[in-house]
Amino acid sequence: SVILLLFLIGILGLVINRKNIILTIMSIELMLLSVNLNFIIFSIYLDDITGYIFVLFILTVAATESAIGLAILSVYYKLKNTINLDKIKHIKS
Repeated sequence: SVILLLFLIGILGLVINRKNIILTIMSIELMLLSVNLNFIIFSIYLDDITGYIFVLFILTVAATESAIGLAILSVYYKLKNTINLDKIKHIKS
């Protein structure tokens, strides 16, 4: 119930927000963390370590995704002085 609410808040953040890339990254992270919480609860319930192993992998991927996304965003901000997604979509190489 709480996990589903966290996941839906993350999806809602992705659907409603189309302008700010930082909020988009935060919404993706919220969805990944709700999935992790679900894995942990089922791992405790089933008395199995597999859920914890999945959580470690998902946290590693989530941290990497955030670090790379924020690095790209900071370089883009240095070049263009904006982080507006509408301007990013219209970039031509």
